Amino acid sequence: MSEIAPATWLVYCRPGFEPDAVAEMQHHAALACVPCVPALGEGWASLTRTDDEPINAMHRDARFDKLIFARQSLAALVPLSLSKEDRLTPILEQVKQSRWSFEEIWHETPDTNDGKALAGLIKALTKPLESLLKKRGALRRKAGGRRLHLFWTSGDRVQLGISFPGNRSELKNGIRRLRFPSRAPSRSTLKLEEAWHEFIPRDEWEVRLAAHMQAADLGAAPGGWTWQLVQRGMYVYAIDNGPMDTALMKTGQVDHLKEDGFVWAPETRLDWLVCDIVDKPIRVLTMVERWLINRWCREAIFNLKLPMKKRWDEVTRCLDRLEASLAEAGVRAEVRCRHLYHDREEVTVHVRLMA
Repeated sequence: MSEIAPATWLVYCRPGFEPDAVAEMQHHAALACVPCVPALGEGWASLTRTDDEPINAMHRDARFDKLIFARQSLAALVPLSLSKEDRLTPILEQVKQSRWSFEEIWHETPDTNDGKALAGLIKALTKPLESLLKKRGALRRKAGGRRLHLFWTSGDRVQLGISFPGNRSELKNGIRRLRFPSRAPSRSTLKLEEAWHEFIPRDEWEVRLAAHMQAADLGAAPGGWTWQLVQRGMYVYAIDNGPMDTALMKTGQVDHLKEDGFVWAPETRLDWLVCDIVDKPIRVLTMVERWLINRWCREAIFNLKLPMKKRWDEVTRCLDRLEASLAEAGVRAEVRCRHLYHDREEVTVHVRLMA
């Protein structure tokens, strides 16, 4: 039996954003001068090399932490069509042909109702498959941290992929599920909490999200993002003409200023700027640029609302402009962007100014 190598780059994404995930992947393929053919389904997208070469190098170079629309990134084999009578044998044979070894197995599905309906089947197959792969030596303790992913799109179709530590999501299906805090004024609070998990290492929270810091929340009402800042012990300037949550105002940590967030400027430098204003992305970007170029904050998290089509084009246009503006002003910064699980028609951008 001849050995096979992964020729496909497979990513998971939010359903409805498959064309954007493909456009981002094709951008990386073009940079690498790799000929590929795209494919997509509900909640996933892929590129397959057409030159009979493995995908590994391109998958490695397209760093997961730099991707925007991908929830997970895998080097994958060709999809398998399975029969109801014997689903395990084709999987075992493909693993044998790949000569892959790995330390754990994750069964995953698209973020759809059809995907969730596969939970029972996956549960029934998990232990028998693990047992057989252990006997064959593919599933073992020391295998460089590699993980085998079985991406089930239906009960008779599965695609095997491999992931590598440092270049993947460590969350099942690439989804960070957070519990909505009942005392928060709005569900938008989860966007900021997820952004902190995404962009700030947990062991740095006590320093970078410290009590007694000062922050501005532009477009704050009713206070979903302000609530997160207050929970960290920060003092917040909540900028919005709309009403703020009564309980939040009673904390004594919020100064509600009924002003236009696009115009307001702080009297002193703050630690944080956060913004979830619903407006044209370029207008929000122009406002944030003013803050960063004037160094009115040390870090910023803000959302860019996206158009219904060509969202990848709009995101790259905004990010390219931001980085060019900062460079022209002599401002050094780290910029990251991600389409988070709790985002909808928007992406979240994090900027950290460097000394």
